[in-house]
Amino acid sequence: MDDERWLIVGLGNPGPTYAGNRHNAGFMVADVLAARLPASFKRDRSRAELATGRLAGQPVTLAKPLGFMNLSGGPVAALRNFYKVPPDRTVVIHDELDLPFGVLRCKTGGGDNGHNGLRSVTSSLGTRDYHRVRVGIGRPPGRMDPADFVLRDFSPAERKELPVLLELAADMSEAVAARGVSAAQNDFH
Repeated sequence: MDDERWLIVGLGNPGPTYAGNRHNAGFMVADVLAARLPASFKRDRSRAELATGRLAGQPVTLAKPLGFMNLSGGPVAALRNFYKVPPDRTVVIHDELDLPFGVLRCKTGGGDNGHNGLRSVTSSLGTRDYHRVRVGIGRPPGRMDPADFVLRDFSPAERKELPVLLELAADMSEAVAARGVSAAQNDFH
């Protein structure tokens, strides 16, 4: 059994004002994973909330950076350095405008596609070669600014489907840690 730690990071914005926002899909999935450990998130000096335990037989540290989305990279890099976790054992869970609501995808590397949280993480880690679990939130309606759209809560219809979507995203995150991105893609795509 491999005892190297995984770092699984859910991206979002801190505080109750943002809790139900589409941009907080990563935090929501991290909460589902923490319940599976089971562990509670505790504030850490890395400017993140952390929960530790085992998922799919792997030691993991779950993190929710406490700065705003565009400052997520600092806490992620601090945790990576503290736990000495390489990029290939790092998973970042985030909302994705370019996937319809309810669609999940995982991949390794790639660009940030205008996502400020990913841009910050990539810049702070100095690499794009970490794993991503992408939670589809769809495109904004009409001419709505994407920045406004991601800071809105999920619609009532979406909220009905959200618990299942979050569980599946947590399953995908576990599959990446247990068997790798290719296996997770085969299972979920």
